[in-house]
Amino acid sequence: MSALREKILHVATDLFQTRGINSTGVDTIVAVAGTTKMTLYKYFKSKEDLILEVLQKGHQDFQTWLNDNLNRSSKQPAEKIQKLFDFVEEWVTSPDFRGMAFIKASAEFPNEESAVHKLSADHSKEFRNYIAGLATEAGIADADGLSLQLSLLIEGAMQAEQMKRGSGAVKYAKKAAKILIDTAPKTRK
Repeated sequence: MSALREKILHVATDLFQTRGINSTGVDTIVAVAGTTKMTLYKYFKSKEDLILEVLQKGHQDFQTWLNDNLNRSSKQPAEKIQKLFDFVEEWVTSPDFRGMAFIKASAEFPNEESAVHKLSADHSKEFRNYIAGLATEAGIADADGLSLQLSLLIEGAMQAEQMKRGSGAVKYAKKAAKILIDTAPKTRK
């Protein structure tokens, strides 16, 4: 990937997260990136394509970071699902945390036919499927049900933390998650 394309992507990511997608025009992106519209459109066919790439990269980066941390922290599936909230807490309380991109994007593009909304919904589903995979490996009987419960706790805590830093939402979500995980029926072996 060219350095200029990477810079445009980085600037757009930052501006979309801090100012909002719809509030950030292409003129602002190119001004902050120190480039031109022609250059931006050389790399991205439209603002929508840039938005989709920002969302895709952010999702991949987060999933890679989370998966790597969980795999390093434990080899035992039951421990991984318990540690999930430790890493979510680490991410949410980091100074760079600005919210979950797919939640913000779906709010700015509420039309379910929008490519941005569809990708946001896909990311939400992929995240739930990832959690369901952890739950299945941990021997949880209703992995999909637990996954939905945990993703609601995670997304809610992230939203609360984005609205008010230091809210304590993640700490309480983590306690609720532990109860849900510990009491979830296990599959018979």
